[in-house]
Amino acid sequence: MVAVTPRAVTRDQLAGAARAAVGGGRTLEAVERLTGGTTKGVYRLTMNDATTAVAYLWKKSENYWPATEGDGDLTDPFAPGVGLDLFEASHARLASLGLRVPEVYLVDRDRTHYLADLAIVEDFPGEDLMDLFNRDPRAAEPTMARLADALAVMRCHRAPSFGKVAQIDKGGTSRAASCEVAALEFALRCLAEAASRDRRISDARGRLEERLRELAAAVRPRAEYSVVHGELGLDHVLVDRDGNPVVIDFEELLYFDVEWEHVFLRLRHSEDQYRRLAVEDLDEDRLALYRLTQHLSLTAGPLRLLDGDFPDRAFMQGIAEHHLNQALTLV
Repeated sequence: MVAVTPRAVTRDQLAGAARAAVGGGRTLEAVERLTGGTTKGVYRLTMNDATTAVAYLWKKSENYWPATEGDGDLTDPFAPGVGLDLFEASHARLASLGLRVPEVYLVDRDRTHYLADLAIVEDFPGEDLMDLFNRDPRAAEPTMARLADALAVMRCHRAPSFGKVAQIDKGGTSRAASCEVAALEFALRCLAEAASRDRRISDARGRLEERLRELAAAVRPRAEYSVVHGELGLDHVLVDRDGNPVVIDFEELLYFDVEWEHVFLRLRHSEDQYRRLAVEDLDEDRLALYRLTQHLSLTAGPLRLLDGDFPDRAFMQGIAEHHLNQALTLV
């Protein structure tokens, strides 16, 4: 993670929270905003003895995403979900499965220490797994193997229903009839949104919709719901001192088809990276539906993000352009 210019948070604003979280008579020396957060502020806190921690802030000014219909609807697996409740539910589920996640030092939902929901967690200031792999694939091998084991544990878990972990674990349900129906509805929303912003998608909208419906119709019923991160790039995996993978950015954790996870893993990584995480016995029909769905999502989402004040605009435009072209190749 790389430091960028803070939006609005100062050392004085987080000094009390840092002192309560880290303790030991330490005082906060510095605050730096880290890249990687589009829905929440992510700040490294450095204390006067060089101890560090990371603060997550759920605040409107820290969320780069323009508001959209359905925000916060927990009955929709793919509706944008933001907040401390999702973080806590997802953290608890991953920890219960034995995955390494950052230790939570402080949760402040009463806004005792800051004017927004806040969590302060363990910091891992070294390379993320993507950077480590790109620098030295051999050195990354043990961590990659442990990540593959963690994915196997997530795959083997069985939930009673599908949807956001924060919704299902409190006894709720999703409103769609099945994973594939939820994905089709999401894909059609993404298609409409992308078509409203790009002429090429607009011109191909009829063919893309027809293809989506064909792919959804080919999927055979199944009711096996695994734990799915959904955006598990190696840049969302940190590495602790013992070489263990540490999963982060998990607020959107789902119970869903394992194929959803592996489509994203394939799209996000090189062949050399993905083969270390690949598995057999995935359903080809689900893979096909979810591949086109994710290409449309990764077109519509970045284009919508560019409606706001997201700073790295060329990077986000590049993501949208790549996935737009990939979606068009599938029709």
